[in-house]
Amino acid sequence: VGVIALPLAIAFAIASGLKPEAGLISAVIGGFLISVFGGSKVQIGGPAGAFVVIVYAIVERYGVANLIVSTFFAGVLLFTMGLFRVGNLIRFIPVAIIIGFTSGIAVLIGLSQIKDALGLQIEKLPADFFSQIHAFYQYANTANLFAFLIALSTLALIILWPKVSGLVARVWQPISFVPGIIVALLLITIMVYLLDIPVETIGSRFGELPNQIPSPKMPALNWETAKQLFAPTLTIAILGAIESLLCARVGVTLSDDKHDPNQELMAQGVANFVTPFFGGMPATGTIARTVTNVKSGGRTPVAGMVHALALLLVVWVAAPLANHIPLATLAAILMFVAWNMGEWHAFKDLQQFRMPYRVTLLAVFLLTVMVDLTVAVEFGLIAACITFIYRISSLSRIEQLSEKDTDKLAHQSGQISAYRVYGALFFGAVKLIEDIENILPQKALVLDLKNLIYIDSSGADALLALGRLCHKKQVRLIVCGLNHQPLDIARRTGFLDLVGQNALPDYDSGLDAALLSEKR
Repeated sequence: VGVIALPLAIAFAIASGLKPEAGLISAVIGGFLISVFGGSKVQIGGPAGAFVVIVYAIVERYGVANLIVSTFFAGVLLFTMGLFRVGNLIRFIPVAIIIGFTSGIAVLIGLSQIKDALGLQIEKLPADFFSQIHAFYQYANTANLFAFLIALSTLALIILWPKVSGLVARVWQPISFVPGIIVALLLITIMVYLLDIPVETIGSRFGELPNQIPSPKMPALNWETAKQLFAPTLTIAILGAIESLLCARVGVTLSDDKHDPNQELMAQGVANFVTPFFGGMPATGTIARTVTNVKSGGRTPVAGMVHALALLLVVWVAAPLANHIPLATLAAILMFVAWNMGEWHAFKDLQQFRMPYRVTLLAVFLLTVMVDLTVAVEFGLIAACITFIYRISSLSRIEQLSEKDTDKLAHQSGQISAYRVYGALFFGAVKLIEDIENILPQKALVLDLKNLIYIDSSGADALLALGRLCHKKQVRLIVCGLNHQPLDIARRTGFLDLVGQNALPDYDSGLDAALLSEKR
């Protein structure tokens, strides 16, 4: 896992507009702390692809110093979320939103790597989609053929390696455990170094990598600056929470174990609270490394700790060697990661789902790519809420019982009315009760609420208004079958006191009481 984490940590940092060591610091310190304090036994923490887009935008707009401050406050927020057990609520984010923004981020990661994959001489790549496309077009004539061939060769090696290693494994079994990313990284780097191919490397762009973890420094906290960083901080925290809990769920599925989502959030909080002091970038659970961990036999947090220590050893011993890694190779690796990160099969299956699901997924995807991740998630949540309200309100209904439904109502037209309420009586469905107010009978109104599963404050207000109207018009309101949550709400809002002895256990007894009222 440590071997796979090395190129990814460096690549994610560079793609985020940071120095390579920022990714290594996050993988070492953040990865270690997430394993020590996490709620999942197999989750591996560190810099993740999901953060690339948002971190790059923060660095572009606010600078690296303010990214450190944002990460610090995001850690505090994540820990607080875990402390107040918000981890259970994040599970309610619809899958359409998760697929939409995950696939959108994958597109943006792949797009951001075109510069290094083609060797374009763009001094600073813009953060937004349309500006990037314009920059690629504007600087297309600066492309480096060697960089393109190196990126292509790297991708080919990564993609073909499983087949090659499968054939070699018949003779030498250990080869099957060697990841294609590492094979491609080593072979291409050695080739570029020996042949002195003229392409940018980590060393030529960033200078030599430090061979030690820097001493902790206090982030430059400024209240005026902090107020401007509210949105970036919230985005890092929410994205980190979603990513880590999704990753933990994948790990649980593969390892047949359990996890504590709230403890996981607190672990992410600790990691993101500490890493900024050492100059690291945001850290969260990482799906690719967690899957590798489980498939390699990792079953306890010790595996995650060893992964972090292995990376620390690499920083101490092999940092100078990493200076020769071509940026085109790292770009190709990130493109491969981005392709695997996207849920492309979900787009093929869209026709199987209803229109609201399609619109939500596609809108979140397009907004993530073309506008902003935060806007995309906000739109997705609003769209999901509206869709949910519409669905629940359409499932809630009232049936008026007639002489065909029960013999007891024969010849009682206009004197007694009986209704059965189904579903949930909430703010989106109170019109059902309001409609009854316009057609009140002369003697008694029977409401069978046995099939009512939920009442909110708006629904309770509607029932209270109906009760008062019946009292004013001297119509006996009989309520039957109140159970569980509706019964509790009726008791707490005073509706049960309003109907008094007219709250009966079932419909038959309620109808008998109504007939008795009519005779009197």
